[in-house]
Amino acid sequence: MNKTAKLLESNHQRIIDDWEAIVLREVPAANSANEIALHDHIPNILDDIIDILYRHDHIDYDFDDPKIAQIEKNSIDHGRHRASSSQYTVDQILHEYMIFQNVITNIMRANDITDGAVHHLFKCCIDKAMLNSVASFSESIQEMQNKLIGTLAHDIRNPLAAARMAIEMLEHEAGKDRLKKVKKMTWNSLNKSIQLVEGLLDSIKVRAGEGIMLTFEEVDLYEDIQTVHAEACEVYTEEIILNCVDEGLDGVYDATAIRRLLENLISNAVKYGYSDKPITVSIESENTSHLLIKVHNYGEPIPQEKQKDIFSFLEYGNQNKNKQYQSYGIGLTLVKMVAEAHGGKVELKSSKEEGTEFSVVIKKHAMEPGKVRTQITASA
Repeated sequence: MNKTAKLLESNHQRIIDDWEAIVLREVPAANSANEIALHDHIPNILDDIIDILYRHDHIDYDFDDPKIAQIEKNSIDHGRHRASSSQYTVDQILHEYMIFQNVITNIMRANDITDGAVHHLFKCCIDKAMLNSVASFSESIQEMQNKLIGTLAHDIRNPLAAARMAIEMLEHEAGKDRLKKVKKMTWNSLNKSIQLVEGLLDSIKVRAGEGIMLTFEEVDLYEDIQTVHAEACEVYTEEIILNCVDEGLDGVYDATAIRRLLENLISNAVKYGYSDKPITVSIESENTSHLLIKVHNYGEPIPQEKQKDIFSFLEYGNQNKNKQYQSYGIGLTLVKMVAEAHGGKVELKSSKEEGTEFSVVIKKHAMEPGKVRTQITASA
């Protein structure tokens, strides 16, 4: 076993390079992944195999033998990250492992490694890694789909609640202007609910690396932003201050997605902010090409080490065990997806003294009118 381990160790980079070259040629989805994402955990899986070969002379027939349990984490992570890369499917993940196995097998054969026990141990390691990666990939796709659907279903409650509240306020004695205002509020809320239901149906068809479906069109966001603020003031007891420019907000956007982005940020500010301190929403037109959305609250700060993870679906689902920051969850993943789909980004500043502020920069004309599926990224 030691001889084989030393052989693979000395050929480590060659194995990875040969594997990558063949994968890029034979696995279609690999060409859409960047170099870092393509490599991700494969070198670590190779290190696991080398270590197992160093430590063991034989293995039981069952590949669930605890001796190869260490390969579990890296192969699970491999599957989760493939779920965040567009166009990957189960058969392509299996193809990657088949190429990996063939590259190593060819090196062993070229160096006269014919020991049956070595080949058996190696095969058990590959089989275990394949099983873990495929299971993790499938579970991650299902997890993302469930969370997207759950978030959409949750977001539908807000406009419906606002519509119900508007209807409850509907009194003929209130006067014509009041009736007109309530009617408009009800119509906007119900129309938004219908759009969210359409998004709910689209989310059922999520594939690897994909998020929600957006519909871009020429629109001025001023009225949408005013509506979100008015509804939030009706729903929440906290003071919510809106500072919004009244011009320069036109562009090519998915207005429903921008509203959901803003609603999620306000909801988080209410949930984690001090109830006796105001929440400030600022909308600025930085220039002819960019829009800046900021939501600030005072409350317990988000630790620096957690700030990157709360934006990422993968990190949030896989590593973050703190329930407080888990509950940010898919809402901030959605914020990040919407920002990036508009050619922008989301940033976070949080401290005890200054409070917490989410800043979203989006481009006004990054997209052409039409439907586009958002992409999930593995890191913030």
